[in-house]
Amino acid sequence: MMQEMHLYEYAVIRVVPRVEREEFLNVGVVLYCAKEKFLQLKFDVNLDRLKVFGKSVDLEELKIHLHIFDAICKGEKCGSPIADLDIPSRFRWLTATRSTVLQTSKVHPGFSTDALQTINSLYENMVLNIEA
Repeated sequence: MMQEMHLYEYAVIRVVPRVEREEFLNVGVVLYCAKEKFLQLKFDVNLDRLKVFGKSVDLEELKIHLHIFDAICKGEKCGSPIADLDIPSRFRWLTATRSTVLQTSKVHPGFSTDALQTINSLYENMVLNIEA
C-alpha cells in the first residue's frame, strides 16, 4: 500500500551579515505541513564559517533571535504574541519578507509522506551539504 503524499511548504533560514550586499549563509530550514499539523524549524550556526563570512555579526544576538524563531515555531511562551497564533499563522510570520540579519528564502512547496524526514533531508542538503 502506497503512503499518501502531503503538500508541505518550506523556507531556508539565512544569516545576512550586511543586508545591503544581499550575501547570505544558510543556517536552517523551517517546514510546514498542514495535513500532518507539522511546523518545525531546524538550525545550526557554523561559527567558523560565519566568522569568515560576516565578521560584523553579533553572534550572541543571532543565537537569541534563532531561539526566539524556534520558540515561536513551537508555540512556546517566549514573550512574543506571535507564539500564541495557530500553526499556519506562525509559519507565515516566520517566513515573511524582512530586511534584517536573519531572513528566510521565498517559500517553496513540495510533496512528502513524512514531514520529519523531509525537514531532515532539506536541512542536510540546504545547510550542511556545503561544496568545497
